[in-house]
Amino acid sequence: MATDIADQTLDVRKIDGPPFDDIVSALEDLETDERLRLIAPFEPAPLYEVLDARGFSHEAENRDGVWYVHIVHDEGSASV
Repeated sequence: MATDIADQTLDVRKIDGPPFDDIVSALEDLETDERLRLIAPFEPAPLYEVLDARGFSHEAENRDGVWYVHIVHDEGSASV
């Protein structure tokens, strides 16, 4: 299970409209050794392929209908 420790948090429940650009921006700002916790009202399954393609790994969990996705750079991967 993922921990709640993150260097940055992005709660897309507070974003009006599609959150994809906000998520990509947060990933671009993420340093190699930082972690991003994404909070969403739905499982952002389409995002997982994008994360993989950009050198990130993730763990997702659903807590009472809220999704928490913990995102980190894969070791040895290039940044965004």
